Amino acid sequence: VQLQASGGGLVQPGGSLRLSCSASGLTFSRYDMGWFRQAPGKEREFVASIRKNGHTYYSDSVKGRFTCSRDNAKNTVYLQLNSLKPEDTAVYYCAADRSLILTTLRYAHAYDYWGQGTLVTVSS
Repeated sequence: VQLQASGGGLVQPGGSLRLSCSASGLTFSRYDMGWFRQAPGKEREFVASIRKNGHTYYSDSVKGRFTCSRDNAKNTVYLQLNSLKPEDTAVYYCAADRSLILTTLRYAHAYDYWGQGTLVTVSS
């Protein structure tokens, strides 16, 4: 299984980015997907998750600003980042798991597969 995240970059506060995570080596439609981020000196934290059935979940810090979606035909999950703030600066990782449960989908240890991360820097 390989997950390839892309789309990061430097953006001004208030700006937008769209991250993509392309998956291979798995039957994508059968996997729940997640996004996490890790800022310098901080632990990895949950950002968003989209399950096989399309249901989405977000951390309180990004709810209303970020949108997670998936395209099963392209084996790709997306994270649209709007109204970006300096505190959103981090390396963003995508992750996959065969079957998440609601009580654990916000925890990194619940996911079996991880991508390499893409850096998002929000600065003026």
